[in-house]
Amino acid sequence: MKHFLLFITIVTFVFAGCKNPGTITQNTASNSPSKTIVRTTWSKNANIYEVNIRQYTQEGTFESFRQHLPRLKKMGVDILWLMPVNPIGEKNRKGTLGSYYSIKNFTEVNPEFGTFEDFTILVNEIHELGMYVIIDWVANHSAWDHPWTTDHPDWYVKDSTGNLLSPFDWTDVVKLDYSNRQMRKAMMESMKFWIEETDIDGFRCDVAGEVPTDFWDTARISLEKIKPVFMLAESEKPELLNRAFDMDYGWDLLHICNKISKREADANSLAEYFAKLDTTLPSGAIKMNFITNHDENSWNGTEFKRHGAAVETFAVFVSTIPGMPLIYSGQEEGDDHALKFFEKDPIQWGDFKFEKFYKSLLSLKRENKALWNGEFGGSFERISTDKDESVFAFFREKEGKAVFVILNLSPDPLAVNFRGNVFEGQYTGLFSENKTNFGNDLKMNLKPWEYQVWSR
Repeated sequence: MKHFLLFITIVTFVFAGCKNPGTITQNTASNSPSKTIVRTTWSKNANIYEVNIRQYTQEGTFESFRQHLPRLKKMGVDILWLMPVNPIGEKNRKGTLGSYYSIKNFTEVNPEFGTFEDFTILVNEIHELGMYVIIDWVANHSAWDHPWTTDHPDWYVKDSTGNLLSPFDWTDVVKLDYSNRQMRKAMMESMKFWIEETDIDGFRCDVAGEVPTDFWDTARISLEKIKPVFMLAESEKPELLNRAFDMDYGWDLLHICNKISKREADANSLAEYFAKLDTTLPSGAIKMNFITNHDENSWNGTEFKRHGAAVETFAVFVSTIPGMPLIYSGQEEGDDHALKFFEKDPIQWGDFKFEKFYKSLLSLKRENKALWNGEFGGSFERISTDKDESVFAFFREKEGKAVFVILNLSPDPLAVNFRGNVFEGQYTGLFSENKTNFGNDLKMNLKPWEYQVWSR
């Protein structure tokens, strides 16, 4: 949902890759067994794709979305994150169809999308294609007409006059009270329901930082008794990553990139970002990196509005730096349309202009160990140039695999001299397939917003 408090997350995650997941146990504090978490091992080289069921097709159903699964598999998608699939509240509803994040029942599906059976068929087909699926989970609040509001009004936070309270300015929902143990148990059982009954692979947890950390810690332990799960937090709280969550958001990076496109910041601000990340990001962590998502698209405009001619440049950037890249519904089409949030406003699919572009990036991540996630990935080193305020070049390497990325983050043509020799060697261009040998006297002319990705 639209968050007026943006949780700029410091992500931690470890992943590895194969179907029928094994587990990795990581101790985040050697003197505290309670901080031992179990991480899935199927996503060491994974990407994630956000699915907006309502707007994905004209029909806006699970069944119609299923027709896109083979295409997404071919494009190289690994994890499908479905925006909330639950029924939407009608009381105090915003717009005609309401917010996906105003949940009327935690254990039912939105009838606009189809039936519960339709959903399970979708999950099964996703698994059969070798992909994974997580669903959006809204634990902080419910719709005004959720049965709990009448059956268990004591499960909600109230104002000074005893009335149910909406968090922030989200007037279509009411905030749950996590001091109530019965409510906590019911919420946890609802999460377990989806794992047990549909075999989903985890959750993306909405405004996770607004829910007490100890609830998430306990929920993770409970879910892990069923199967290894992948937990994504929309949050900036590092403590959430100690036990409960595997990954969180790269909001801060998104905002820096937006500023660079507007020339309110330069490439050196990215170096500052990564230096800070080095001091805050736990070992083995994964950051979710993106240039758009449902919030950014609907409320702040498309990636084309924010980046203009630099869209592909920043897409390359977030796909090759440490972390897991996110692709939002319609990015592969190049749909320059801010989707309405509370109304039917379907994506206009056409020639999938950027599908080959994203397929190349996702394939490189899967095949080149230097780009793998968390502790499975390679080193990350910025390459200095005589144009550091405009050029962000970096080198990543692991076990003989390497990637050299060169980005002109300016609208100006540049003659660039590269410093150092860590990148020396023979490479193949990701987009050109040309082979070249880079030496320590590398010089290059770059076009405005030019990007180059070289691998070996």
